[in-house]
Amino acid sequence: MDQSHLIKPILDTNYPMIDYGKGIYLFDQDGKKYLDASSGAVTANIGHGVDEIITAMHDQAKRVSFVYRSQFTSEAAEQLARKIAESTIGDLNWVFFVNSGSEATETALKIAIQYWQEKGIQTKTKVLSRWMSYHGITLGALSMSGHAGRRARFVPLLEDFPVIHPPYCYRCPYNREVPNCGYVCAQELETVIKRIGADQIAGFIAEPIIGAAGGAITPPKEYYRVIKEICEKYNILFIADEVMTGFGRTGTMLAVEHWDVEPDIVTLGKGMGAGYAPIAAALVSERVMEPILAGSKTIMSGHTLSANPQSCAVSLAVLEYLEKNKIIEDVPAKSAYLVEKLEELRNDFSFIGDIRGKGLMIGMEFVQNLQDKQPFPRNMLVTSNIVEMAQKEGLLLYPAGAGIDGIHGDAILIAPPLTITEQELDELLLLLKKTFHLLQEYIDRNKP
Repeated sequence: MDQSHLIKPILDTNYPMIDYGKGIYLFDQDGKKYLDASSGAVTANIGHGVDEIITAMHDQAKRVSFVYRSQFTSEAAEQLARKIAESTIGDLNWVFFVNSGSEATETALKIAIQYWQEKGIQTKTKVLSRWMSYHGITLGALSMSGHAGRRARFVPLLEDFPVIHPPYCYRCPYNREVPNCGYVCAQELETVIKRIGADQIAGFIAEPIIGAAGGAITPPKEYYRVIKEICEKYNILFIADEVMTGFGRTGTMLAVEHWDVEPDIVTLGKGMGAGYAPIAAALVSERVMEPILAGSKTIMSGHTLSANPQSCAVSLAVLEYLEKNKIIEDVPAKSAYLVEKLEELRNDFSFIGDIRGKGLMIGMEFVQNLQDKQPFPRNMLVTSNIVEMAQKEGLLLYPAGAGIDGIHGDAILIAPPLTITEQELDELLLLLKKTFHLLQEYIDRNKP
């Protein structure tokens, strides 16, 4: 092939040339098959090449693919907004469509600040967050992200919004255990609010389950109840970043449902278009919209392709496909089977430190010593090696951060399409076991 002019993630890497996808599989131009155990970037929630979605794309393209939201609305956008409002908890009845998760979280930030401005409060301009979090790559979204590696190059341009520890029970920074910990990692939010001043804080944003930055770190039962109570006590909006977890990934439409709390704003993305079209959204509660509707009557955000009818038609088809085939309802059983089999692998591989997550968003953290949970040295590059080894075996995994600082640790996400069958899960597990044997050989050769 001639020299590429495409800027890829690693410029000097030769990436396989993809040919087509079908179901949970991808095929490159050399005919090699890959089991997509990560749904790409936890995106392809219903798998590849689904005829119903392709038909919806074609039908909408024959009508109109683009209109500008300041000039028109469209049937696709209106129907999708109505469907999402009906499918989500509480009074999240207003939907702002954008094109990516980063745009969604940045829109949520803007809405949170504008809400207080419309109420006559100009000082609330900060949106606090946690360390070991990731909310997007644009500057506003990155300011909210507690992902040290992705922040590093741009620190002078960013706000210091990450302020508290994550609910990382496997490596509790306070050396406590649930349920006798007093949820100190959540209570920490109140301490920070008092230091900064509630009059400065518009909102608090959190991923219900921490994805790329924490390998599916999953909070204990009462964590979000404590967080929500603190937010309400100090008049701070609670924003749930469901870009990775929304649209059924954890076995419920929104992951926060597992903790029985209702956010003021929710962000969606990834599985919303299932990889068939770029689309994301900020969902806004009636409470937050009320002063805006009574005031300026406009939200100061938007993009050229916001509420694009082509993408909206695709997302609507994805949501209807999930409902018609009862795919979300089947996720808990598939999750239980997958986790049971992953737990069995602990007997064969002593480097498996923790298995966590919900639904089909399962994280595995790797350690060199189970007793003291000692991470592998950074120069061993365990995460990148396991992802590379797996791909050579025809298995796609998603790399994730781990370790108490989010840097010195190794983890992966296993997040196949929600449509995966038990037989296909067995194939996934077989390929994963082969990969773990290769990893064990690598560890033995490179013991510190």
